[in-house]
Amino acid sequence: MKRLILSLPVLLAALPGQAQELEFDISHTERCLAAAEDRAAREACAGTSAQACMETPAGGSTVGMGGCLWNEYQWWDDRLNAVYRDLRASDRAEDAEYGDMPGAGRLVETLRDMQRAWIDFRDATCDYERAQWGGGTGGGPAATRCLMRMTAEQVFYLEARRDAGGGR
Repeated sequence: MKRLILSLPVLLAALPGQAQELEFDISHTERCLAAAEDRAAREACAGTSAQACMETPAGGSTVGMGGCLWNEYQWWDDRLNAVYRDLRASDRAEDAEYGDMPGAGRLVETLRDMQRAWIDFRDATCDYERAQWGGGTGGGPAATRCLMRMTAEQVFYLEARRDAGGGR
């Protein structure tokens, strides 16, 4: 992940002029999600807007691909943070109600620990994706695609927990 973090400033520095020309529109992903009938179909929606963006003239370069993928990753990351906050609030309420029961774990703390471990796992996985490119220019977009995909998967996992009524 250190390589990704170190290379992001280079990618982002190249984006200001490029980003203005990118034709990124998150509605592709939103429409796909609205039409999806199950989790597998929703998971297939991750990257839909980035793909549409990469099919435009500005999105076809390595820098453009990175920008398209980064824009969608940011959208998924915002969703992740929102669902995490929702789940944390419901877990906090459940902890207050059931936390004194024998054997009851603290949901808020275990949610936090799980999320931290997941972030480490995601970052290591995406470092590995980048490493597959042996320092080539495709490593940045590959790592960003990985971040986007894994973040979307975590969104779906946390949404399922939230929609099922939290941890208990």
